[in-house]
Amino acid sequence: MNLQQLRYLCAIVDHGLNVSDAAEALFTSQPGISKQIRQLEDELGVRVFVRRGKRLASLTPAGEGVLATARRALKEIENMKRVGAEYKAEDEGTLSIATTHTQARYVLPTIIRDFAARYPKVKLVLHQGNPVQVAEHTAKGEVDVGIATEALASFPELVTLPCYQWNRCVLAPRGHPLVKVQPLTLAALARYPIVTYDFAFTGRSQINAAFDAEGLAPNVVLTALDADVIKTYVELGMGIGIVATMAFDPVRDAGLEKLDASHLFAPSTTRLGLRRGVLLRGFVYDFIARFAPALDRTAVDAALADKLPPASA
Repeated sequence: MNLQQLRYLCAIVDHGLNVSDAAEALFTSQPGISKQIRQLEDELGVRVFVRRGKRLASLTPAGEGVLATARRALKEIENMKRVGAEYKAEDEGTLSIATTHTQARYVLPTIIRDFAARYPKVKLVLHQGNPVQVAEHTAKGEVDVGIATEALASFPELVTLPCYQWNRCVLAPRGHPLVKVQPLTLAALARYPIVTYDFAFTGRSQINAAFDAEGLAPNVVLTALDADVIKTYVELGMGIGIVATMAFDPVRDAGLEKLDASHLFAPSTTRLGLRRGVLLRGFVYDFIARFAPALDRTAVDAALADKLPPASA
């Protein structure tokens, strides 16, 4: 048994039991992977996969156990590498972050700038995606840290830590009739076409829940994956926009009116996700504390050790 066989096993499962895709991802050959998996099964004395002809159909019950153990073993090997890297060069390495457009565009820039100034030898890699993609990248160990509002707490492989709460604002072109409505109500919003986030993004479920509770059906004419696109179409007169408050830039958005809507929608919580059992390098702790000052090293270690109550969804 060797580490290569364990990596091949995990890769096959991660690619939907498609050996060809796993081989391509690992820059090796399909026959080579198949041979190594057969040798692993022979050494263990059990079948790891259920086969239908030449295709892999599913994991056997024994295979489920072998996979879980393989993932733990590979994680511990990675942790050993991190220990070596930590003591060899405490201020060198790579910090990979998966997050959404709103966080990457409006929250992280100054934090990343200051972090880069403190750690000039650390390479920063930023992956953007929807919340589910952020959670998947983090759970698979493809990134060190995941930051999103939805989805992270739904992945049991992750420890999730609340960072901050935020709410929404309504954007309208200057001179729009809605600007004069005091107080702003959901009924007033429902009278106009609405441009807002795609359902997978940035608290869209909170928006829908608020209208549903009032028995209202909002006229959503366009959804987008990020706030900049939403603002573009509001400026074009497609409708009013509902976006995260932090996405309003008074300079860039000078042609828009910002209307507070925090009394209309329940707040959302941005969370930070880490893989369970991961060993963090010192500069990762520093980044986390810069993003969420309440999350010092003691708080993060307590969460990773399951000494904190689990995060609510």
